[in-house]
Amino acid sequence: MSASMDIIFSSYQQHLLTILCFFFLLYLHRRRTPPGALTNWPIVGMLPGLAVNVHRLHDFVTEILGHSNRTFLLLGPWFSGMKLLITCDPTNINHIFNVNFHNYPKGHEFSENFDILGDGIFNADHESWRSQRKKTQLLITQPRFLSFVTLCSRDKVGNFLLPLLRQLSEQNKIVDLQDVFLKFSFDVSCNLVFGIDPASLSPDFTIVPFAMAVDEATTTILHRHVVPPSWWKLMRRLKLGREKKLADALCVIDDFIAEMIQKRKQESNRADSSNDNLLTAYINDDSTADDRFLRDTTLSLVTAGRETIGVALAWFFYLLCKNPDKEAKLVEELRHGAEEPVYLQAALCEALRLYPPVPFEAKGVAEAENLPSGQRVEPGTQVLVSIYTMARMEEVWGKDCLKFRPERWITEQGSVRHEPAYKFMPFNCGPRTCLGKGIAFAELREVAMAVVREFRMEIVEGHVVEPKLSIILQMRNGLKGRAMRREP
Repeated sequence: MSASMDIIFSSYQQHLLTILCFFFLLYLHRRRTPPGALTNWPIVGMLPGLAVNVHRLHDFVTEILGHSNRTFLLLGPWFSGMKLLITCDPTNINHIFNVNFHNYPKGHEFSENFDILGDGIFNADHESWRSQRKKTQLLITQPRFLSFVTLCSRDKVGNFLLPLLRQLSEQNKIVDLQDVFLKFSFDVSCNLVFGIDPASLSPDFTIVPFAMAVDEATTTILHRHVVPPSWWKLMRRLKLGREKKLADALCVIDDFIAEMIQKRKQESNRADSSNDNLLTAYINDDSTADDRFLRDTTLSLVTAGRETIGVALAWFFYLLCKNPDKEAKLVEELRHGAEEPVYLQAALCEALRLYPPVPFEAKGVAEAENLPSGQRVEPGTQVLVSIYTMARMEEVWGKDCLKFRPERWITEQGSVRHEPAYKFMPFNCGPRTCLGKGIAFAELREVAMAVVREFRMEIVEGHVVEPKLSIILQMRNGLKGRAMRREP
């Protein structure tokens, strides 16, 4: 008994010493390391510096890449397997996503980090990905589905979003405008994918467990990217901390989707079924598709649509609030009823450039090679592309890169300027370019035109707006403000 106690006590002392050393290194890092630098410490690698700055991860990565010629190798603790090559260099991005696309699959590490999506299109590689992409592209380009997209978006804007904003304006009520736009895009996405409107966009702001569970899952996924894989996998096995929250969220997600699948399968057997949602389309296209495939596919699609559109709208209106001169130009264009609102499209592109809804893209490495910037990558390295940082590099976007300037997107002829996708990639680029890009822009334009014509947003004085630690670039504190009616 005494020997066992001695072993336990000795183990306790070792762990305590490790923890004390870790925090001592954190202290040294704060004292000695200048902004934009990381120290590679013995044993713990660069983890102390990362831990100190993880709350401001996106801006921290921008500082690092700004001091490292836009590419940096981040090393985790020894024997942890944590090796991240972070880049925002357009030449590297073009090489990875286009020139040598097949050498940079999503990889095993990616599918492990995003295991909630199962074998859906975002996790898939090689033949599975090609097959899923071909089928999805066929279904979402059908004229019937495109008409359904327009119908859903206009109905939600005209009959729900605008009436809600009018009510809030009359009451002079402060709300989280980001939450409003997320609820809008969640309802539209659920309608397009599942054929059901959860009606979360309502005056009482109904809480939908499925939406909350998706939020919890995306937060945990980013957490997995900034700690050694062995750590979060142990937490997952023991169901501790964030991994416990993720496990609970998965139960909610799976139960909701299972109910949707059964409902749509029952309807598809009826001769009078006329539902135009994607789940029904998948079931009708392949009656042998198993529930797991349908679950993984629909979760991938609804997550992509719900998060990205809502977040893009929140940042768009935030930028209009901060730049009243640009907002005035946009109002002028919309009130003159331009058939092709060029300035609106330019303003949307500029908002997506500065605040891409998906701030990172991750890739694995199949075979060792040198990138155009000179760094060598090899199997076991995970490549992380910071889209958020690329917008903040003067070498890429010029000295005014931090400014919201829609004019950079307008040519001398008055049309919208085209930029290569490896430079402007809120919709990814290369063979994996987002299939819903056209649908996303259509939905963004629909909301922006309707809301800007009738309302201006006013942010609460002193409210701090900054990116949240998540794989989707949500605002950490939301967007607290008022909707103010414009003069006719």
